[in-house]
Amino acid sequence: MGKKRFTVTSALLYANGPIHLGHLAGAYLPADIYVRYQKLKGHDVAFICGSDEHGAAITLQAKKEGVSPQEIVDKYHELNKNSFKDFGINFDIYDRTSSQDHHETAQEVFKLLNDQGKFVKKTNQQFYDVENKQFLADRYIKGTCPKCGHDDAYGDQCEKCGSTLSPEELINPKSTISGNTPTLKETSHWFLPMQNHENWLKKWINEGVFDGEKTHNPKDWKSQVVGQCNSWLDTGLKERSMTRDLDWGVKVPVENSEGKVLYVWLDAPIGYITATKKYAQNNNLNWKKYWKNNESELIHFIGKDNIVFHCVIFPIILKEMGGFNLPTNVPANEFLNLEGQKLSTSKNWAIWLHEYLSDFENQQDTLRYVLSATSPENKDTDFTWKDFQARNNNELVAVFGNFINRVIVLTNKYWDGLVPERTNLLQYDKEVLESINMSANKIGKAIESFKLREGLNEMMSLARIGNKYLAETEPWKLIKTDEERTSTILNISLQISAALSILCEPYLPFTASKLKKLLNINLQDWNDISVDLVAANHKINKHEHLFKKIEDSEIEEQLQKLNS
Repeated sequence: MGKKRFTVTSALLYANGPIHLGHLAGAYLPADIYVRYQKLKGHDVAFICGSDEHGAAITLQAKKEGVSPQEIVDKYHELNKNSFKDFGINFDIYDRTSSQDHHETAQEVFKLLNDQGKFVKKTNQQFYDVENKQFLADRYIKGTCPKCGHDDAYGDQCEKCGSTLSPEELINPKSTISGNTPTLKETSHWFLPMQNHENWLKKWINEGVFDGEKTHNPKDWKSQVVGQCNSWLDTGLKERSMTRDLDWGVKVPVENSEGKVLYVWLDAPIGYITATKKYAQNNNLNWKKYWKNNESELIHFIGKDNIVFHCVIFPIILKEMGGFNLPTNVPANEFLNLEGQKLSTSKNWAIWLHEYLSDFENQQDTLRYVLSATSPENKDTDFTWKDFQARNNNELVAVFGNFINRVIVLTNKYWDGLVPERTNLLQYDKEVLESINMSANKIGKAIESFKLREGLNEMMSLARIGNKYLAETEPWKLIKTDEERTSTILNISLQISAALSILCEPYLPFTASKLKKLLNINLQDWNDISVDLVAANHKINKHEHLFKKIEDSEIEEQLQKLNS
């Protein structure tokens, strides 16, 4: 298969707080696994992300902390950028939307579309806080959700049922600044007439056809993504304002627009393009091959609350800009709950990544493993500390770690660390060896289909096959009577170990690196996986544990911290 090209984005993270486990499980870890796999296959991938530094959520946080919005975004951009890096989320670029070049790019897009008459300027009534003399953007208004009755919904979204809203739909709206009931006051904004795009969007989402060309197979998209798009299209798209009355954000680049900035959901997705331009410039590449070339695949990793923005609003913008690729897949995940309850940053019901990295030093892969194993791919799932401990101790330590440990120890003990010969294969040996190539194919297909949990299970199945093979052949006993047979058993076990050093890399990059060091190999290509990865007489290193057991006291500490 020839070389492919991918532009993979993870939703730009709001820079108004640290990363929590819900973020990771939704948009960042799945993307990293997918990208690592595609790069191991030798494909050209630009993995794009960054901080979303505008919008009302930032200004709200700044008011709360009594600092400027710039101080908020500077603080959380650095914290989150470093946390991602330390956790092994390997972005090609982690950019920020407050940068001068992003402001210029976003303004260019707005101006281009405005000059071409793609927006409609309208005057209407908007909620206004009299006490603070301020128009209220979506996030500055809270009220009762008209869809589910939740009494703490924002003006743009209900975080309980996930419905996308507009402020005037809220029942009993209140200003989040003063707590008062807002009044309505006249203001002018630029609107995107989304209703003009219903026909082509329906064809693209349901048939995978755009401008007469087949762009993707809709059957490859998650049913909940297609379902949410169709629910929007079936109820009829409406005009949506692309500007806001705020003093923080990308200024609207036309006359008579003082005090107005671009709507964050126009500004933020353009951040993917700005970041790609910067990445391309830094690496002497042409950014257009990632965004304006039909041989490139554009894939957005997001949470389910961002589906409409990536599958309806941003595709409309891309089409109107002309010549841009539309996404070939938007593998949105559902939500991750915590200890049976919905994650809530306001109630501090969350596990923060930077704190985890501090509490569980050098155990990034344990969290990567557990989040992958419980990934909310098609429905909401639950993270619990007890499950975290059990999966670490009973799966990573007892299965994967145990297998590698036995192979390395026995090779050093009986062959002074030299890979022994493989001779006179029995049928059982051939079947075990065949499982190496079968695992590579199954894991690859699962990842390519965004079934990352399935891929993880296949990877662990190979470790289980290795464990079972050792348990049934008992080389530590056989060495006393049949050295040649023992030699073959250990050779085969070392081939499985070497294959695992590549196969586990998308999920467990730190473990892959440690395992390669133990085996004294530097395998970097998924396509090289075979039954002959380490040659006879190759020298391996001394044993070191890949994983360590997590004690009850550590879990108890985390539960107390969560409930404090």
